[in-house]
Order: sequence, then structure tokens, then C-alpha cells
Amino acid sequence: MITQIYSIQTPEEAQLCIDCGVDSIGIAAGVGTAAIPAAIPFERGRKIFSLIGDRAQKVALTVADNEEDIYPVLDELAPDVLHICGNRFFASADFARRLRERYPLVKLLQAIAVTGSKAVEEAVHFSEFCDFLILDSVKAGIDGIGAAGLTHDWSISKRIVEALEGSPCKVILAGGLGPDNVSEAIRKVRPYGVDSFTKTSKDGRKDGALIAAFVKNAQAAAKELSL
Repeated sequence: MITQIYSIQTPEEAQLCIDCGVDSIGIAAGVGTAAIPAAIPFERGRKIFSLIGDRAQKVALTVADNEEDIYPVLDELAPDVLHICGNRFFASADFARRLRERYPLVKLLQAIAVTGSKAVEEAVHFSEFCDFLILDSVKAGIDGIGAAGLTHDWSISKRIVEALEGSPCKVILAGGLGPDNVSEAIRKVRPYGVDSFTKTSKDGRKDGALIAAFVKNAQAAAKELSL
């Protein structure tokens, strides 16, 4: 069970995550025309990733609406994982092949909008060429998949986890998760990892106490279930 925290905006917030034992730390790289919450410029992103080093997995999130806008994110930030969560450009087998040719060390993560049973079919499709899937919620007025602060139907997420059992593609559960509900979510879905953005923040900034509680509760639930 891994814990993942989005969207870090300063090196100090990244250090909070490291101090709390977060496994995967994400930043939002704002490129193209899409509006994305907590997006930061490349220069600050490089400082954050430099501070993290190899102490946690570094994830760059983008809602870019075309492939060419994604490559500067990789060139400028050199993340461990590329997170595609836009609602105009999605990963494909051809894109995954080109990505691995140009950036052989970068893992590919595709967001899945869990808005109905169709998400199961979509997850199975993307699992064929992605390293990770993140099961997330959507909200009107926010470009892309995620940052909604809302939970979704965990029974559908559970079906996705079950459908991908034995697959090398790992499933991360997101969408309105925080210290108050992460244990229940893990018990119901049993994902590879859990992610939090909105509910580990206060007034738009990451909160150390909330992050620590999220990690503690997630780890306790995972231990209870031997995950």
C-alpha cells in the first residue's frame, strides 16, 4: 500500500510529506489552455523535485490537451511518473511506446473518471499499456479528472481492482480521500495505493497534521488487511 499526496506547491510542503512518510509526491504542471488547480511553474517544480530526490516517487500531473505539450513537462521536471488526467488527451498504446522510447525510466499513469460502470471497461483498456491507473472523481468547472474533493462509487473502483488482479498495472484510489475516510476506502476497494489532494489541505496549502493522519490511517488499514 502506497500513499500519494497532491498537489505540492512549495519545497516546504514537499518536506512535510517526506517527514510524514508519504511514498509518492505529485505536482501539477500547468501547460496548454486547461485550468488546473494548484498548478506551479516549471522552475518551482524543479526545486521541489530536487528536494525530494530519491526519498519519494516524483509525479508530474498534466491536463495538456495534446501530446506535444506533454514533452516539455518531462524535459523540464524529469519526473519518475507522468500522470495524464486531462479530458481531451488520453494515453494510448502508441503514446506509451513513444514515451518509453524517449524517456525509458518514466512510468505512465492514466486517470480514470469513475462516473459509471463504463469505467471498468476503460480501466481494462488502459491497463494494457499503462503502469498505473488512478481512479478519480470529476466535478463541473474543473478541467480534467480529479481535484474534485468528492468521493465516487467505490463499488465500481472495487470492480476495477478485481478486474486487474494479476495485471502489472497498479491501481491507485483517489477522489475525496482524507484521514476521515481513507481506512474505509481501503477496506472496500483494496487498491495498491491511495491518493489525497483536497482533504490534506487547509486554505489551499498542505497541512502536516492532516497528511500525517492520512498516512497513519492508510498504513493501519493496509496492515489490518495484509495489503
